[in-house]
Amino acid sequence: MADSPDAPFIAANQAQWDERAALHLESTFYDVDGWLRNERGPKSWEVQALGDVTGLRLLHLQCHFGLDTLAWARAGATVTGLDFSPVAIAAAADIASGPD
Repeated sequence: MADSPDAPFIAANQAQWDERAALHLESTFYDVDGWLRNERGPKSWEVQALGDVTGLRLLHLQCHFGLDTLAWARAGATVTGLDFSPVAIAAAADIASGPD
């Protein structure tokens, strides 16, 4: 991919998502600490649309740093989150591992 003419654009896009992940982790919009403290699951309309996910496998594309991915895991699904940003994936792994 490094030889691709699109490589500079892909690298710039990834750098922006890496930067956004760091900003979003600290934002009040995502409220990671509150999310962890309140053990939030999926939104009610999501559960209503998808039903019981206990025992199902879910692939969450563009999971960012994983709050929605973990919410579905809390609802009983086995979930794999994928994202373009290594910064976001590292944060997701940290969040998933719980408080130190």
